[in-house]
Amino acid sequence: MILLQCVNLTKSFGAEPILTNIKFEIQSKQRIALVGRNGAGKSTLLKIIAGHTSFDSGELIIPKGVKLGYLAQDTGLESELSIWDEMLTVFAELQKKEQTLRMLEEKMADPSHENYDKILQEYDQLQVTFKDEGGYQYEADIRSVLAGLNFANFDYSTKISTLSGGQKTRLALGKLLLTKPDLLILDEPTNHLDIETLSWLEQYLTNYPGAVLIVSHDRYFLDKVVDHVYELSRTKSTKFKGNYSDYLEEKAQRYEQELKLFEKQQEEIAKLEDFVRRNIARASTTKRAQSRKKALDKMDRLDRPQGNEKSANFAFGIEKQTGNEVLKVQALSGGYKDPLFEDITFQLNRGESVALIGPNGIGKSTLLKIITKELQPLSGNISYGSNVAIGYYDQEQAKLTSNKQVIQELWDEFPLMQEKEIRTVLGNFLFSGDDVLKIVSDLSGGEKARLALAKLMLKKANFLILDEPTNHLDLDSKEVLESALIDYPGTILFVSHDRYFLNRMATRIIELSHQQITNYLGDYDYYLHKKEEARQLQELSVNEQTNDETAKKDKQSFHIDKEAKRKERQRQRRIEEIEVSIDQMEAEVAEWEQALCEPSVYEDLEKAATLQQQIDTHQEKIDQLLTEWEQLQE
Repeated sequence: MILLQCVNLTKSFGAEPILTNIKFEIQSKQRIALVGRNGAGKSTLLKIIAGHTSFDSGELIIPKGVKLGYLAQDTGLESELSIWDEMLTVFAELQKKEQTLRMLEEKMADPSHENYDKILQEYDQLQVTFKDEGGYQYEADIRSVLAGLNFANFDYSTKISTLSGGQKTRLALGKLLLTKPDLLILDEPTNHLDIETLSWLEQYLTNYPGAVLIVSHDRYFLDKVVDHVYELSRTKSTKFKGNYSDYLEEKAQRYEQELKLFEKQQEEIAKLEDFVRRNIARASTTKRAQSRKKALDKMDRLDRPQGNEKSANFAFGIEKQTGNEVLKVQALSGGYKDPLFEDITFQLNRGESVALIGPNGIGKSTLLKIITKELQPLSGNISYGSNVAIGYYDQEQAKLTSNKQVIQELWDEFPLMQEKEIRTVLGNFLFSGDDVLKIVSDLSGGEKARLALAKLMLKKANFLILDEPTNHLDLDSKEVLESALIDYPGTILFVSHDRYFLNRMATRIIELSHQQITNYLGDYDYYLHKKEEARQLQELSVNEQTNDETAKKDKQSFHIDKEAKRKERQRQRRIEEIEVSIDQMEAEVAEWEQALCEPSVYEDLEKAATLQQQIDTHQEKIDQLLTEWEQLQE
């Protein structure tokens, strides 16, 4: 089923076209990525599809009844409700049905009600609808989504207005996921998510029953989730089948094929033009020349295929190399009022590229700020090696808020450079023409990121500390940054949630927890392998412990069972002994009672008294044995 179609959709801002004749289609259960450079119009197209922005011409076709859900980039959930109450608002209609069911149940308690049969029928129908719409599981769904988005340990009565921006963004995503629209439209949903939460979101979207349309610069995420890619480039859209890696491969193949066809046609055109030029004036060949000229005029000429758009171009150099030991951290504790981490120790050596990972809120950015001396540690020591010069990239670009022009912002920090050199550097970071006159505070996230990287490059520091350097960068800029950092001759310590970037960059991974540092001597895939290995060993240990306990219990059970069987045999033997004794004594009593009837006995008072005493003694013993027999039977 087709959920949405864009037919020749066009959008311009002023005289500048953003989208031109866009053809776009989404079918049920498809997972589609929308990719392209920053400024290519991805977010604009999503807003048009979601109905938040108008378009100039073309058609947007959405069948009646198709439900869309849209999450804009960095949208935070603004609410005065608690986390739980806000999530419950998604299921307001189900809660009304639930209240109606309770009301009907109260009426059903009175069988004498005049409309009793009608109430029963209404209750049955409503209960089926309630169940089909998820009425018996919506609270479990809320808990599952909140746990997946890293709110498992939160007090759900916490007011949303007291949360951080990143937490509000995650809650906005969670609320949208709970609505389960037919088409889920997500603009950069991976922002503010740690690696564990990203993995959960990948799994959730992979199993999502509806269709998904995503804008994301996380290549690892796109490879895991999507099955189709639409590229926006030079205001046009192009469709590719497969995930992001498939798209890159097919795009390269298409370019090569189109270039070969173009070059082949150019050779053919050149031959025809040469033939016409040489033969048009000769009487004997003019007809053939005119025929070739007509063929040329009718030919549908191919345009030279356009390669990739211009990319940033930069490299990181250093002025002076450090000693072998670059950084030494000993028994360090850091945080604000309360410590986020305590008593951690690690060391960095020259040439290493070390990734610092851990869940959100563990203190990764705090640790980097302590190392760069922007924050004071609560305790512990940090020592730096010889000739260490630090270059720090802040994930929030907190210092890029001035009202200066871009060129002036860079020039003021490096006043000894010539204007031509400054403009060349800015051009390498895609600030060309009037872009250099933009006001810094008005720049987009991607533009601020490129300006911050330009500053970092010019510092020529030999120790780079990078906090989420790929945030706000488009996919192409990420690849350029990776290449520049791979060739960098200094030392790197970085924080990133981009798993593809981690894989390419990290020679060692440090995992930060509240009270320890764990080192993994490899890239991200190696880290995952070792974590899985540790999980399996722990699982094996638990299983072995369980097996030992089971064996111990089995052994105990065997002994208990053996003892029970022994006692059962004893019981059965005793029952048999009692039955034999009772039979024997009853026979003797019967014999003595018979003897008492004989004259020779009952006339002998002494003999009769002796027999009666024997009968009474046996009868008493028989009663005791019968009591014991009954107890053993029970």
